[in-house]
Amino acid sequence: MLRTLLSIALALVVIGFVLTVAAAMVIFLGQTWTDALFWCFASLMIVSGLLVVTMRDIIRCGLAMIVCFGALAGIYIVMGATLIGAAQVIVYIGAISVLILFAIMLTQTKAAPNRLVFQTQAGPAAIAAVVIAVLIGLAVSATTWPGERAERVPYTANQISDQLFSTFVLPFEIVSVLLLAAVIGAVFLAKREPGGPA
Repeated sequence: MLRTLLSIALALVVIGFVLTVAAAMVIFLGQTWTDALFWCFASLMIVSGLLVVTMRDIIRCGLAMIVCFGALAGIYIVMGATLIGAAQVIVYIGAISVLILFAIMLTQTKAAPNRLVFQTQAGPAAIAAVVIAVLIGLAVSATTWPGERAERVPYTANQISDQLFSTFVLPFEIVSVLLLAAVIGAVFLAKREPGGPA
């Protein structure tokens, strides 16, 4: 009970901090509401991503992953890419996340542990994460950013579909064939008889 109350208190503190920073961005720094929304969605995505890799209950990890995907869709919509945001909701939240959750719930046996056991790669993964964060920081600091704020150019679904099926039709079809080959390979591996030819 005490652990649950501490978790709720910590979540409220984090939410209060994020909303306070967003309000300060609008009121004191003269930022727009879209910048404050971007900050809120980015904070939500980072926190839920950390929950995905740190929580031990695999069902809650899947639910945190859905929140992470939803925050990313919000970032796309704030940036003016409404079609990509809608695809993020439909494909990742509506299909992949639900598929993962159903696969977890249907494949766990009654004798299996309900909580995720951390793998032995946690140390090397943490080192790799720090190295990647340093590389990203160096790349961002070494980039010469334009002085003026770039304008967001919203594209409609008609414009994107015209470009996709006229200029980029060959890469689109190549990706389709590769995905089809991956699905056929996955079905072949799943239906292979145990003890049969490798």
